[in-house]
Amino acid sequence: MAEPKFIPLTTWQEHSPEEMAERAAAFRQQMQRRRTVRYFSDRAVPREVIEDCLLAAGTAPSGANLQPWHFVVASDPAIKHRIRAEAEKEEREFYTKRAPQEWLDALAPLGTDEHKPFLETAPYLIVIFSQSYGLLADGRRVKNYYVQESVGIATGMLITAIHNAGLVSLTHTPSPMGFLNEILGRPANEKPFLILVVGYPAAEAVVPDIGKKPLEEIATFL
Repeated sequence: MAEPKFIPLTTWQEHSPEEMAERAAAFRQQMQRRRTVRYFSDRAVPREVIEDCLLAAGTAPSGANLQPWHFVVASDPAIKHRIRAEAEKEEREFYTKRAPQEWLDALAPLGTDEHKPFLETAPYLIVIFSQSYGLLADGRRVKNYYVQESVGIATGMLITAIHNAGLVSLTHTPSPMGFLNEILGRPANEKPFLILVVGYPAAEAVVPDIGKKPLEEIATFL
């Protein structure tokens, strides 16, 4: 068993209570401008912006620091076309056969259906995979811990980074998503977590007229 090694904490920066309040309020206001978008422009996005967002997501905490995620960034039109074709096939099954009416009723205010043109229009699809175990150079397996929690945190940080950069995103989860392993050539220890559609909003983009719960409904102070 390896002995722990510690180094001084040098990255934390202290702010006065007034600065903290200002920073917290400014960040809240910025995040309240974030909207999930389904109408994308095909306008190009610099790759370095996506790289920095991914590096930001990679700073997320994870179980035993095993970082059980892998991000596949698809921009090739042929790959995006294949993903759309397979995703829409699963979505047609969902909307016409698999989804209970209660679920369809919950989705109705969002105006979603089986048609997913954004999977081809947006410049980037970031497919996030969770890794149930890692592989050492000699082929041995290393079990990962708290995989879903870790990947969920990293995904949230990625969405935040993308919004902070001035782009928009959409989380898309066709079910099942096993086709992504085949299309993207990912190994058996990886399971698709979600597709994150990334780019600029279309000039004519609209969003559902919905809101978020107030603080008293999402938090309890004791």
